[in-house]
Amino acid sequence: MRRLLTALLLFTGLLSAQRDIPPGSLNKPERLEWFRDQGFGMFIHWSVDSQTGVVISHSLAGADEAYTKRFFDDLPKTFNPRKFYPQDWAALAKLAGIKYVVFTTKHHSGFTMWDTKTNDFGIMHTPFKHDLTREILDAFRGQGIAPGIYFSPDDFWWLWKNKIDIQRGIPGVQPRNNPGLMKLDLAQMQELMTNYGPIDVVFFDGEPQELRDLAWKLQPNTVVTRGAIQTPELYVPGVPLEGAWEANFTMGTAWQYQPQNEDYKSGGRVIDILVETRAKGGNLLLNIGPKPDGELPIEQEERLREVALWMQVNQECIYNVRPWVITNEQNIWFTKAKNEDTVYAVVKQEPRWVRAQWRDFVLKSVQATPQSVVTVLGQNDRVLEYRPEVNPKPSLKQESDGLHIRAMFTHRLQDNSKWPNPIVLKITNVKPAFTPPKVETSSAKFDKATKTATLSGNLVDLGKAPSLEVGFQYRSIIGLDASDRSIPWQNGPSQTVSATGAFTLTVPNLNPEGVYEFRAYAKHPVLTIYGVDKRLPMK
Repeated sequence: MRRLLTALLLFTGLLSAQRDIPPGSLNKPERLEWFRDQGFGMFIHWSVDSQTGVVISHSLAGADEAYTKRFFDDLPKTFNPRKFYPQDWAALAKLAGIKYVVFTTKHHSGFTMWDTKTNDFGIMHTPFKHDLTREILDAFRGQGIAPGIYFSPDDFWWLWKNKIDIQRGIPGVQPRNNPGLMKLDLAQMQELMTNYGPIDVVFFDGEPQELRDLAWKLQPNTVVTRGAIQTPELYVPGVPLEGAWEANFTMGTAWQYQPQNEDYKSGGRVIDILVETRAKGGNLLLNIGPKPDGELPIEQEERLREVALWMQVNQECIYNVRPWVITNEQNIWFTKAKNEDTVYAVVKQEPRWVRAQWRDFVLKSVQATPQSVVTVLGQNDRVLEYRPEVNPKPSLKQESDGLHIRAMFTHRLQDNSKWPNPIVLKITNVKPAFTPPKVETSSAKFDKATKTATLSGNLVDLGKAPSLEVGFQYRSIIGLDASDRSIPWQNGPSQTVSATGAFTLTVPNLNPEGVYEFRAYAKHPVLTIYGVDKRLPMK
C-alpha cells in the first residue's frame, strides 16, 4: 500500500473492466453525476447478531443445526436496543461531512430491520418492535443527508426454512434458481421502495437481476450502486475507474460491531482513504457498526469527530470534484473542481508541517497562468495568531522545472498545535503541465507443468521520457468476494525499455490451483502508472 501512496497514479489509466455487473443499467446519467458530486457516504451494518459481536451473517455458512437454530430462534428474543437514538447518529454524520447514508435493511441472514409483512424473522418480532429502517432514514433526512438502503438478495433464513445448505456464491442458492426466494425478495423490495419515501441509493449485495429493475421501476431516480457500478471493498483501486464508483471501507476490520479482536484505523488513515478515493474519482462509503444497545462504539465516534474537523476545514476539495490529470505527486494528492480550472493539492504531513513554518513545493503536473492564485483552505492567509509582524500570504511562481509554491500553515486546530492531518492548497486558473505515459495490460498464459505465467503488456506512450521500467504486479484473490481486493499486490519481473510497443515477462512458482490477478506498470522518472487489472487464466 505504501508503494501506491508514494507513486503518481494516472487518470489516463482507467480501469474499464466490470466485475459481475449485469448489462442494461437504468441509472440516469444526471443522477450518476449527482452521486459523484456527493463524494462521501456512511454505511451502517447492524443486525440481530451484533449482540454476540460475531461477523455479520456469515457465521451461519457451514454452521451445524444447533448453532443455526439458536441463531434464528434465540437471538431475536434478546435484541432490544434501548439506547437507540438515530438523531445522534445523523447529527454526527452531518458534522463529519456525510452526504448520503446506506443502511443494511436486510443482510444475508435474512433478518429484516423494518416492519415487513413478508416474514417473522425481523425487528418487529423482537422486544424492541420498532421500525428501525424508518427511524434511521427519517433521522438522516432530517439532517439533509440523502437516504439509501442496502439489501441482500441472499437470505439464509429462507434457505434454512427450505432445507438448503446455507452458503453464498453458488448457483443453487441464488434467487434466480429459487422462485420462492425471488418472490420473497421482490416483495421485500416492493415494501422498501414504496413505503419509505424517496430512496436515493440502493446497494444490492448479491445477484441484482429483477430486483434492481423493480427498484428503478418504482423509483426511476434511484442510483443503484453495487449491482450497477463498481464498488471495490476494503481497497482503493490502483488507477481511477471509469465513471461513477464507490469504495466501501470499515473503520476497523469488521463490518458489524465487534467488541474484541478489533483493530481500528486511525482517524488520519480514514482521511487518507477519503482523499485517495476522491483523487481517483470515486466515492467513499465509510462504515459504522452500532452496538446492540443502539449506541456507537466510542472508537467510531472519535474517528468521525476527527474526520469532522478535517472536513470543516477542507470539504471544498471533496465535494463536486473530479480527478486531475494525475492523482498524486508523492505525498501530494490532487482533486479538480468539477467545472472550474481549480486544483486542490492535498498535502500529507510526511514530514510534519509545523504550524507557523514556511514550506516550499514544486508541482510538476500543474501549470500556472497569469490569473493563478494559491490559498490554504480554512485560512485567511493574513493572520498568524500572536505574530502580527508575520505576513503568511502564500505565493506561486512558474519555473521551467514546475510550479513553485511557498505557503505557511497558520491554522490553530488543536491546543498543542500539532495537527497531524493533510493541509490543502487551492490553486485557481491552472492547466495541466504534464503529458503522462500510458501502459496497457494485455494478456496472459499459464503453463501448469512449469507453474509459470507468461504476461504481456503494451507501452503506448513513454511520456517524453527516454526510457522506462516496465513490468507486472500480481496477487492471489482466492477466497475473496467479487468486490474484495484486500490482499496487496506483489512485484513481479520488470525490464527497461526505450521505445513503445509490446513486452512480455514471466512469473514462476504460481499455484496451479490458485486464483490470480495481474496488471502491467510503467515507472516514469517521476511517477508510476498501472494498466487495468485482469484475471490470470489458469486453464
